[in-house]
Amino acid sequence: MNPSDKSSVEEIRARFDNDVDRFSNLETGQSATMDAPLVLDLITRVAAAHRPEAKNVLDIGCGAGNYTLKLLERIPEMNCTLIDLSQPMLDRARQRLTESRAKEIVTLPGDVREVDLPGETFDVVMAAAVLHHLRIDADWKSVFQKIYQAMRPGGIFLVSDLITSDLPAAEEVQWERYGEYLTDFKDDAYRQTVFDYIEKEDTPRSVLYQVDICRAAGFRQVEVLHLNACFGAYCAVK
Repeated sequence: MNPSDKSSVEEIRARFDNDVDRFSNLETGQSATMDAPLVLDLITRVAAAHRPEAKNVLDIGCGAGNYTLKLLERIPEMNCTLIDLSQPMLDRARQRLTESRAKEIVTLPGDVREVDLPGETFDVVMAAAVLHHLRIDADWKSVFQKIYQAMRPGGIFLVSDLITSDLPAAEEVQWERYGEYLTDFKDDAYRQTVFDYIEKEDTPRSVLYQVDICRAAGFRQVEVLHLNACFGAYCAVK
């Protein structure tokens, strides 16, 4: 599907406004995502191991706040900045963080491409299941550059997302595997529903593509953390 035919920002926002509860469970994560609990634990453990003295975290596409909540279990008393298209998601995240060990909480409604970020502020930046909404190369490059500029030297950027494969045969097999996961999780109708909204809404890129964008933005070290079918996680250090 041509990027111009994909869901608009307003359509994506409307879907997530009505899906808050599904993103509010630390034990299961997002059910349509393979290895969601594993990756939630992995990313926050790596962040805490790399930057145990972290004071400021930025959570892009925070949803209901799962990743920041999990990180706060490992590094309490952090200043938390949350970005999301959906105000109901931000409201739920703020409520949950207020009941946790967060210090200052700042919520920024909007698209990360348009939200202003301070320079050299964040020790940890997390982006879970959000970057696949970027449409064109220019978006990827500008967003990664913005993130890089917002981070303190030595800070860590961690990504968990839907991904593609650059090799057609691998792409075919990985999507077959994902389809089998969705069918086993629920049924064939659920698999088709998920595949339909991915086709309409998402424009994922491969991990190798994203690694190249990280390096072009200036990150000095990039590490792949986890790959399974159409999902991957990696981190980059400024």
